[in-house]
Amino acid sequence: MKTEFKDAPLTNSLGGHRIAFLGAGKMAEALVKGLVGSGQILPECITASDRHPENSKRLATRYGIHAAPDNLACVSGATLVILAIKPQELAGVVTQIAPHLSSEVLVVSVAAGVTTERIEQLLNRPIRVIRSMPNTGAMVGQSATALSMGKNARAEDLIAAQAIFEAVGRVVVVDEIHLDAVTGLSGSGPAYIFLIIEAMTDAGVKVGLSREIAQLLSVQTLLGAAHMLLETGEHPARLKDQVTSPGGTTIAGLHTLEAGGLRTTLMDAVEAATLRSRELGKSGA
Repeated sequence: MKTEFKDAPLTNSLGGHRIAFLGAGKMAEALVKGLVGSGQILPECITASDRHPENSKRLATRYGIHAAPDNLACVSGATLVILAIKPQELAGVVTQIAPHLSSEVLVVSVAAGVTTERIEQLLNRPIRVIRSMPNTGAMVGQSATALSMGKNARAEDLIAAQAIFEAVGRVVVVDEIHLDAVTGLSGSGPAYIFLIIEAMTDAGVKVGLSREIAQLLSVQTLLGAAHMLLETGEHPARLKDQVTSPGGTTIAGLHTLEAGGLRTTLMDAVEAATLRSRELGKSGA
């Protein structure tokens, strides 16, 4: 199967980029699905490789992209390389591909905790690097992604990276010093929400609802609340006050949540995850 890009057409909204995905796991699939589905890039302009070849072959079958037999074949002719790999794998992969990259290539990393400075050191050349922190919402087109630029990156590189991640959700740009905080908040955040929904569902069962109905109501309640915040732009405290009647049921429930330390516990969770992200960044690749 053809894995190089040299004959692929260049008429796409990502400015003619030929994208190589190193890693073909869940996040890579979410990005490929979003890019191809949005029409921002043609499938034949994308190739993928993975240490488990069946993963890249699966993406090729589902989305019409190319599956490369190895990383070097994957990056051949690429203008944009996405490192969709685990942090502990990054050093080995980047060291392997670095001599084979064009000096004009853009590298976008999805590896948590690994700084642009570290990636630039591994590349050992002034190649442009963008670091990203998406979350699992990308799998359903609802990611919260933060981007930061390496020292060699250009404004047009940031635009290209934004286009990639806007295909699977919303994007913010932050200074890299804040990416560990992003990891602790939105990167790990879906797990916090899943735990809250599980607890609300259990509570519904405890007070007499079936598990199916309790879970549906819990999920839809969270979805509706999130949409209200996004669409109104109101402070969450203001919206909370609007549904809290004097002496009513909501204030009774809120009192119990405050007594149980929900607010403090969530703040501590984000802080703990942020600190762990910093530790992984120092000890990882």
